[in-house]
Amino acid sequence: MRTSDFDYELPRDLIAQQPVEPRDTARLLVVNRAAGNLAHHHVRDLPSLLRPGDLLVLNDTRVMAARLVGVRGDTGGRVELLLLREREDGAWSAMVRPGRAAAPGREFRLDAEDGPLTATVRDRDDEGVTVTFDRPIDPASIGAVPLPPYIHDYGGDPERYQTIYARDARSAAAPTAGLHFTPDLFARLDAAGVERAFLTLEVGAGTFRPVRTEDPAAHVLPPERFRLPPATADAIATARAEGRRVVATGTTVVRTLEHALGGADVDPDGETDLFIRPGYTFKVVDALLTNFHLPRSTLLMLVSAFAGHELIREAYAEAVRERYRFYSFGDAMLILP
Repeated sequence: MRTSDFDYELPRDLIAQQPVEPRDTARLLVVNRAAGNLAHHHVRDLPSLLRPGDLLVLNDTRVMAARLVGVRGDTGGRVELLLLREREDGAWSAMVRPGRAAAPGREFRLDAEDGPLTATVRDRDDEGVTVTFDRPIDPASIGAVPLPPYIHDYGGDPERYQTIYARDARSAAAPTAGLHFTPDLFARLDAAGVERAFLTLEVGAGTFRPVRTEDPAAHVLPPERFRLPPATADAIATARAEGRRVVATGTTVVRTLEHALGGADVDPDGETDLFIRPGYTFKVVDALLTNFHLPRSTLLMLVSAFAGHELIREAYAEAVRERYRFYSFGDAMLILP
Protein backbone atom coordinates (compact mmCIF):
# COMPACT_ATOMS: atom_id res chain seq x y z
CA MET A 1 0.00 0.00 0.00
CA ARG A 2 1.02 3.61 -0.51
CA THR A 3 1.09 6.40 2.06
CA SER A 4 -1.54 8.29 0.05
CA ASP A 5 -3.95 5.42 0.79
CA PHE A 6 -4.05 6.70 4.36
CA ASP A 7 -5.08 10.25 3.54
CA TYR A 8 -8.52 11.67 4.32
CA GLU A 9 -10.24 15.04 4.41
CA LEU A 10 -11.01 16.48 7.85
CA PRO A 11 -12.80 19.78 8.44
CA ARG A 12 -10.63 21.91 10.71
CA ASP A 13 -13.50 22.53 13.10
CA LEU A 14 -13.54 18.82 13.98
CA ILE A 15 -10.05 19.03 15.51
CA ALA A 16 -10.89 19.18 19.22
CA GLN A 17 -9.39 22.20 20.98
CA GLN A 18 -10.98 21.47 24.37
CA PRO A 19 -11.62 18.18 26.18
CA VAL A 20 -15.13 17.16 27.16
CA GLU A 21 -16.16 16.93 30.80
CA PRO A 22 -16.48 14.50 32.41
CA ARG A 23 -13.79 12.60 30.54
CA ASP A 24 -15.92 9.50 29.91
CA THR A 25 -18.69 11.45 28.14
CA ALA A 26 -16.59 11.44 24.96
CA ARG A 27 -18.29 9.71 22.07
CA LEU A 28 -17.21 6.21 21.10
CA LEU A 29 -17.44 4.72 17.63
CA VAL A 30 -17.53 0.93 17.99
CA VAL A 31 -16.07 -1.00 15.07
CA ASN A 32 -16.95 -4.69 14.93
CA ARG A 33 -14.42 -6.47 12.73
CA ALA A 34 -16.31 -9.76 12.45
CA ALA A 35 -19.62 -8.17 11.48
CA GLY A 36 -18.03 -5.31 9.58
CA ASN A 37 -20.40 -2.79 11.14
CA LEU A 38 -20.28 0.42 13.18
CA ALA A 39 -22.24 1.56 16.24
CA HIS A 40 -22.38 4.84 18.16
CA HIS A 41 -21.83 4.91 21.92
CA HIS A 42 -20.00 6.88 24.60
CA VAL A 43 -16.84 5.90 26.48
CA ARG A 44 -18.91 5.55 29.65
CA ASP A 45 -20.60 2.56 27.94
CA LEU A 46 -17.40 0.47 28.04
CA PRO A 47 -18.58 -1.77 30.91
CA SER A 48 -21.42 -3.05 28.71
CA LEU A 49 -19.26 -3.30 25.58
CA LEU A 50 -16.43 -5.32 27.11
CA ARG A 51 -16.76 -8.83 28.57
CA PRO A 52 -16.17 -10.11 32.08
CA GLY A 53 -12.61 -11.44 32.10
CA ASP A 54 -11.33 -9.04 29.46
CA LEU A 55 -7.89 -7.69 30.37
CA LEU A 56 -7.59 -3.95 29.79
CA VAL A 57 -3.93 -2.89 29.42
CA LEU A 58 -3.01 0.78 29.87
CA ASN A 59 0.11 2.92 29.46
CA ASP A 60 0.84 4.73 32.73
CA THR A 61 3.44 7.14 31.37
CA ARG A 62 3.20 10.82 32.28
CA VAL A 63 3.95 13.79 30.02
CA MET A 64 6.98 15.65 31.29
CA ALA A 65 7.29 19.43 31.30
CA ALA A 66 9.24 19.12 28.07
CA ARG A 67 8.51 22.47 26.41
CA LEU A 68 11.23 25.04 27.08
CA VAL A 69 11.12 28.62 25.78
CA GLY A 70 14.24 30.73 25.43
CA VAL A 71 16.20 32.99 23.11
CA ARG A 72 19.09 32.50 20.74
CA GLY A 73 22.39 33.55 22.20
CA ASP A 74 23.46 35.32 18.97
CA THR A 75 20.31 37.15 17.84
CA GLY A 76 17.95 37.12 20.83
CA GLY A 77 15.27 35.51 18.65
CA ARG A 78 12.66 33.35 20.39
CA VAL A 79 13.17 29.57 20.29
CA GLU A 80 11.30 26.56 21.66
CA LEU A 81 12.87 23.27 22.69
CA LEU A 82 10.87 20.09 23.05
CA LEU A 83 12.81 17.64 25.20
CA LEU A 84 12.36 14.05 24.06
CA ARG A 85 14.52 12.00 26.42
CA GLU A 86 17.64 12.22 28.50
CA ARG A 87 20.66 10.35 27.22
CA GLU A 88 23.03 8.33 29.35
CA ASP A 89 25.69 11.07 29.22
CA GLY A 90 23.29 13.71 30.57
CA ALA A 91 22.60 15.32 27.19
CA TRP A 92 19.03 15.47 25.84
CA SER A 93 17.45 14.49 22.56
CA ALA A 94 15.22 17.39 21.56
CA MET A 95 13.45 19.22 18.77
CA VAL A 96 13.97 22.92 18.13
CA ARG A 97 11.59 25.46 16.60
CA PRO A 98 12.30 27.23 14.35
CA GLY A 99 14.35 24.45 12.81
CA ARG A 100 16.86 26.87 11.28
CA ALA A 101 18.00 27.72 14.81
CA ALA A 102 19.22 24.16 15.38
CA ALA A 103 22.75 24.49 13.97
CA PRO A 104 25.45 22.59 15.90
CA GLY A 105 27.21 24.92 18.31
CA ARG A 106 24.21 27.26 18.61
CA GLU A 107 23.49 28.44 22.16
CA PHE A 108 20.12 29.25 23.71
CA ARG A 109 19.48 31.20 26.90
CA LEU A 110 16.68 30.06 29.21
CA ASP A 111 15.36 31.20 32.58
CA ALA A 112 15.29 28.73 35.45
CA GLU A 113 14.32 28.99 39.11
CA ASP A 114 17.99 28.85 40.12
CA GLY A 115 19.21 31.37 37.55
CA PRO A 116 19.97 31.69 33.82
CA LEU A 117 20.58 28.44 31.93
CA THR A 118 22.46 27.84 28.69
CA ALA A 119 21.63 25.05 26.25
CA THR A 120 24.01 24.19 23.40
CA VAL A 121 23.23 22.19 20.27
CA ARG A 122 25.82 19.43 20.14
CA ASP A 123 24.74 17.70 16.93
CA ARG A 124 21.77 16.91 14.68
CA ASP A 125 20.25 13.61 13.61
CA ASP A 126 17.08 12.29 11.99
CA GLU A 127 15.18 12.59 15.28
CA GLY A 128 16.14 16.22 15.89
CA VAL A 129 19.10 17.53 17.89
CA THR A 130 21.18 16.66 20.89
CA VAL A 131 21.49 19.50 23.39
CA THR A 132 23.66 19.89 26.46
CA PHE A 133 23.00 22.18 29.41
CA ASP A 134 25.55 24.00 31.50
CA ARG A 135 24.27 22.19 34.58
CA PRO A 136 21.91 19.27 35.31
CA ILE A 137 18.24 20.16 34.78
CA ASP A 138 14.88 19.14 36.15
CA PRO A 139 12.37 19.79 33.33
CA ALA A 140 9.55 20.23 35.86
CA SER A 141 11.25 23.34 37.24
CA ILE A 142 11.90 25.09 33.91
CA GLY A 143 9.42 23.74 31.38
CA ALA A 144 5.74 23.36 30.61
CA VAL A 145 3.66 20.39 29.47
CA PRO A 146 3.65 20.49 25.66
CA LEU A 147 0.37 20.20 23.77
CA PRO A 148 0.20 18.77 20.25
CA PRO A 149 0.81 21.33 17.49
CA TYR A 150 -2.82 21.12 16.27
CA ILE A 151 -4.20 22.34 19.62
CA HIS A 152 -4.12 26.14 19.59
CA ASP A 153 -6.89 27.37 21.87
CA TYR A 154 -6.55 25.44 25.12
CA GLY A 155 -5.85 27.47 28.23
CA GLY A 156 -7.14 25.01 30.82
CA ASP A 157 -5.51 22.83 33.43
CA PRO A 158 -2.43 21.03 32.03
CA GLU A 159 -3.45 18.00 34.09
CA ARG A 160 -6.28 17.48 31.61
CA TYR A 161 -3.60 16.34 29.14
CA GLN A 162 -2.54 13.62 31.61
CA THR A 163 -4.31 10.35 32.33
CA ILE A 164 -5.65 9.95 35.87
CA TYR A 165 -3.20 7.07 36.42
CA ALA A 166 -0.09 8.76 34.95
CA ARG A 167 3.05 8.17 37.00
CA ASP A 168 6.57 8.56 35.64
CA ALA A 169 7.05 11.84 33.73
CA ARG A 170 9.21 10.80 30.79
CA SER A 171 6.99 11.28 27.72
CA ALA A 172 6.76 14.11 25.20
CA ALA A 173 3.09 13.37 24.48
CA ALA A 174 0.16 11.72 26.24
CA PRO A 175 -1.14 8.22 25.47
CA THR A 176 -4.40 9.86 24.53
CA ALA A 177 -6.73 6.85 24.51
CA GLY A 178 -6.27 6.79 28.27
CA LEU A 179 -7.47 10.36 28.74
CA HIS A 180 -11.09 9.16 28.72
CA PHE A 181 -10.96 7.16 31.96
CA THR A 182 -12.38 8.37 35.26
CA PRO A 183 -12.38 6.80 38.73
CA ASP A 184 -16.10 6.09 38.32
CA LEU A 185 -15.54 4.36 34.98
CA PHE A 186 -12.78 2.22 36.49
CA ALA A 187 -15.10 1.27 39.36
CA ARG A 188 -17.85 0.24 36.94
CA LEU A 189 -15.38 -1.76 34.83
CA ASP A 190 -14.24 -3.52 38.01
CA ALA A 191 -17.86 -4.34 38.85
CA ALA A 192 -18.32 -5.70 35.32
CA GLY A 193 -15.41 -8.10 35.80
CA VAL A 194 -12.97 -6.33 33.46
CA GLU A 195 -9.40 -6.73 34.72
CA ARG A 196 -6.71 -4.08 34.47
CA ALA A 197 -2.92 -4.07 34.02
CA PHE A 198 -0.32 -1.41 33.28
CA LEU A 199 2.88 -0.96 31.30
CA THR A 200 4.98 2.07 30.42
CA LEU A 201 6.02 3.32 26.99
CA GLU A 202 7.70 6.72 26.84
CA VAL A 203 5.90 8.49 23.98
CA GLY A 204 8.19 10.52 21.73
CA ALA A 205 7.46 13.33 19.31
CA GLY A 206 7.57 10.82 16.45
CA THR A 207 3.93 10.15 17.26
CA PHE A 208 3.07 13.44 15.47
CA ARG A 209 5.43 12.94 12.55
CA PRO A 210 3.70 12.24 9.21
CA VAL A 211 5.02 9.62 6.84
CA ARG A 212 6.64 11.67 4.05
CA THR A 213 7.70 8.78 1.84
CA GLU A 214 5.13 7.36 -0.57
CA ASP A 215 6.34 3.88 0.34
CA PRO A 216 5.56 3.41 4.07
CA ALA A 217 8.31 0.81 4.35
CA ALA A 218 10.87 3.59 3.83
CA HIS A 219 9.67 5.42 6.95
CA VAL A 220 11.67 4.86 10.14
CA LEU A 221 10.15 5.21 13.60
CA PRO A 222 12.45 6.61 16.31
CA PRO A 223 12.88 4.05 19.10
CA GLU A 224 10.85 4.53 22.30
CA ARG A 225 11.66 3.09 25.70
CA PHE A 226 9.23 0.72 27.39
CA ARG A 227 8.88 -1.29 30.59
CA LEU A 228 6.62 -4.32 30.90
CA PRO A 229 6.21 -5.29 34.58
CA PRO A 230 6.33 -9.03 35.31
CA ALA A 231 2.84 -8.85 36.83
CA THR A 232 1.46 -7.47 33.56
CA ALA A 233 3.26 -10.07 31.45
CA ASP A 234 1.88 -12.80 33.75
CA ALA A 235 -1.66 -11.38 33.58
CA ILE A 236 -1.52 -11.38 29.77
CA ALA A 237 -0.15 -14.92 29.64
CA THR A 238 -2.93 -16.10 31.93
CA ALA A 239 -5.63 -14.31 29.94
CA ARG A 240 -4.40 -15.78 26.68
CA ALA A 241 -4.14 -19.28 28.14
CA GLU A 242 -7.73 -19.01 29.38
CA GLY A 243 -9.05 -17.66 26.08
CA ARG A 244 -9.81 -14.20 27.47
CA ARG A 245 -9.33 -11.06 25.41
CA VAL A 246 -6.42 -8.62 25.72
CA VAL A 247 -7.77 -5.10 25.17
CA ALA A 248 -5.10 -2.49 24.43
CA THR A 249 -5.72 1.10 25.48
CA GLY A 250 -4.01 2.99 22.70
CA THR A 251 -1.47 2.32 19.98
CA THR A 252 1.43 2.66 22.44
CA VAL A 253 0.15 -0.40 24.30
CA VAL A 254 -0.28 -2.32 21.04
CA ARG A 255 3.28 -1.64 19.94
CA THR A 256 4.72 -2.50 23.35
CA LEU A 257 2.84 -5.79 23.69
CA GLU A 258 3.47 -6.90 20.13
CA HIS A 259 7.18 -6.10 20.48
CA ALA A 260 7.68 -7.49 23.98
CA LEU A 261 5.43 -10.56 23.79
CA GLY A 262 5.02 -11.23 20.09
CA GLY A 263 8.20 -13.28 19.77
CA ALA A 264 9.47 -16.47 21.31
CA ASP A 265 10.97 -14.67 24.31
CA VAL A 266 9.57 -11.99 26.61
CA ASP A 267 11.37 -8.63 26.34
CA PRO A 268 10.38 -6.82 29.56
CA ASP A 269 12.51 -3.69 29.34
CA GLY A 270 14.02 -2.02 26.31
CA GLU A 271 13.22 0.02 23.23
CA THR A 272 10.85 -0.54 20.34
CA ASP A 273 10.75 0.93 16.86
CA LEU A 274 8.06 -1.50 15.72
CA PHE A 275 6.14 0.00 12.78
CA ILE A 276 2.83 -1.82 12.38
CA ARG A 277 1.07 -1.41 9.03
CA PRO A 278 -1.29 -3.50 6.88
CA GLY A 279 0.09 -6.98 6.41
CA TYR A 280 1.21 -7.31 10.02
CA THR A 281 -0.05 -10.38 11.92
CA PHE A 282 -1.13 -9.51 15.45
CA LYS A 283 -0.01 -12.01 18.06
CA VAL A 284 -1.11 -10.56 21.42
CA VAL A 285 -3.79 -7.86 21.16
CA ASP A 286 -7.44 -8.81 20.55
CA ALA A 287 -9.26 -5.46 20.87
CA LEU A 288 -8.22 -1.82 20.78
CA LEU A 289 -9.46 1.42 22.31
CA THR A 290 -7.95 4.36 20.44
CA ASN A 291 -8.52 7.97 19.43
CA PHE A 292 -8.86 9.23 15.85
CA HIS A 293 -5.50 9.78 14.19
CA LEU A 294 -3.90 12.18 11.73
CA PRO A 295 -3.90 11.43 8.00
CA ARG A 296 -0.81 9.72 6.61
CA SER A 297 0.36 8.83 10.13
CA THR A 298 1.91 5.64 11.43
CA LEU A 299 -0.91 5.45 13.99
CA LEU A 300 -3.58 5.42 11.28
CA MET A 301 -1.61 2.68 9.52
CA LEU A 302 -1.59 0.66 12.75
CA VAL A 303 -5.36 0.82 13.26
CA SER A 304 -5.84 0.00 9.57
CA ALA A 305 -3.69 -3.08 10.04
CA PHE A 306 -5.74 -4.03 13.08
CA ALA A 307 -9.26 -3.54 11.72
CA GLY A 308 -8.74 -3.70 7.96
CA HIS A 309 -8.05 -0.75 5.68
CA GLU A 310 -11.48 -0.47 4.09
CA LEU A 311 -13.34 -0.79 7.40
CA ILE A 312 -11.22 1.98 8.93
CA ARG A 313 -11.81 4.20 5.90
CA GLU A 314 -15.54 3.61 6.34
CA ALA A 315 -15.31 4.31 10.08
CA TYR A 316 -13.42 7.58 9.60
CA ALA A 317 -15.88 8.73 6.92
CA GLU A 318 -18.74 7.95 9.31
CA ALA A 319 -17.02 9.84 12.13
CA VAL A 320 -16.64 12.90 9.92
CA ARG A 321 -20.30 12.72 8.81
CA GLU A 322 -21.45 12.40 12.42
CA ARG A 323 -19.11 15.19 13.51
CA TYR A 324 -17.00 13.26 15.96
CA ARG A 325 -14.19 15.26 17.55
CA PHE A 326 -10.72 14.24 16.34
CA TYR A 327 -7.22 13.82 17.75
CA SER A 328 -5.85 14.14 21.31
CA PHE A 329 -8.75 15.95 23.00
CA GLY A 330 -11.30 14.23 20.77
CA ASP A 331 -13.54 11.19 20.79
CA ALA A 332 -12.59 7.52 20.68
CA MET A 333 -12.98 4.31 18.73
CA LEU A 334 -13.30 0.79 20.09
CA ILE A 335 -12.27 -1.96 17.67
CA LEU A 336 -13.67 -5.36 18.66
CA PRO A 337 -12.82 -8.76 17.16
